Amino acid sequence: MAKFSWLKNPWKQSDWFETVAVAQERARKRLPKSVYGALVAGSEAGITVDDNLAAFRELGFAPHVAGLSEKRDMGTRVMGQDVAMPVLISPTGVQAVHPDGEVAVARAAAARGIAMGLSSFASKSIEDVAAANDKTFFQMYWVGSRDVLVQRMERARAAGAKGLIMTLDWSFSNGRDWGSPAIPERMSLDAMVKFAPEGIIRPKWLLDWARTGGVPDLTTPNLTPPGGDTPTFFGAYGEWMSTPLPTWEDVAWLREQWGDAPFMLKGVMRVDDAKRAVDAGVTAISVSNHGGNNLDGTPAPIRALPAIAEAVGNDIEVLLDGGIRRGSDVVKAVALGADAVMIGRAYLWGLAANGQAGVENVLDILGGGIGSALLGLGRDSIHDLTPGDVVVPPGFRRDLGVE
Repeated sequence: MAKFSWLKNPWKQSDWFETVAVAQERARKRLPKSVYGALVAGSEAGITVDDNLAAFRELGFAPHVAGLSEKRDMGTRVMGQDVAMPVLISPTGVQAVHPDGEVAVARAAAARGIAMGLSSFASKSIEDVAAANDKTFFQMYWVGSRDVLVQRMERARAAGAKGLIMTLDWSFSNGRDWGSPAIPERMSLDAMVKFAPEGIIRPKWLLDWARTGGVPDLTTPNLTPPGGDTPTFFGAYGEWMSTPLPTWEDVAWLREQWGDAPFMLKGVMRVDDAKRAVDAGVTAISVSNHGGNNLDGTPAPIRALPAIAEAVGNDIEVLLDGGIRRGSDVVKAVALGADAVMIGRAYLWGLAANGQAGVENVLDILGGGIGSALLGLGRDSIHDLTPGDVVVPPGFRRDLGVE
């Protein structure tokens, strides 16, 4: 067959992509409209989701020109785990973008030496994901009774989860000016017939699922009660909406149930809340606005990060989640006080574009960008970065909850 190699299509697109923006464009072309729309998401007028990206573009660098270091150390330790760079996989809900879903993401993260966050609303079980990446953190919402929460937590512990992430930044906002995607509760026959026109015009995505002999799973296996049925995403969401809202005492209680292992509170945007989190005994917080999917008008996390890091950075680990698309974004966040960042949409675009290899591609892009920024700034290590490495324009910061 080698003698016919000249028959190869010279215009065939390479599976490799050079930026996260290219991965997003490939995801847009590959995914059905409603699936892509669910990833874009956002809330109301989209002010927050836009600011998450715009804020990073407002920041600049103060580079050196000579005497630069040949060494670029990106390794660090976060939530009790050694990682190859200050990037973690942020937990995201049902990943119908690819048949392998969170397992593919976990394998990619393990291949690049970083930790994996798994959502309780994920499409794959904590057992399968922890088996694929031994640096897995399990994420929980305050859904159900205390007994139910402990059952889910203990299941995650038994599966090998190394840390717990508690996400509380959700206000059940609804409505988007550009419209919300139509997502069925289950992929029943009626739903598949209705969805067919979208799928037919995305043959590559459809073929991925056809090869598995299955259809996108819209259930949440990590919320399955012992001996019970696995709830659908929307069924679990309904239980969440009906659960009484947690208090700071509840946060402290859950942290106590988890024991001495790392415990992150995700969604902190204010200094006073960060201090309350320290008092509740958490070991880490994520400065995050839920990817702009929550309360619209909340500033970008990178704007709130400096004040929070200054207030509690010596007491607990501070991570940033929101708007990371380049390695230089990671460097900006670390320079302004983050111990590490978490990525969401960036790896989902990679997963949609090329499965596990696409996620690895995204992580390589981030790693390459971190190395380039360290070189330009003349830093040996991410641990040497300082706020002086970043050009912060007047009025950029949002010091929320400062007494």
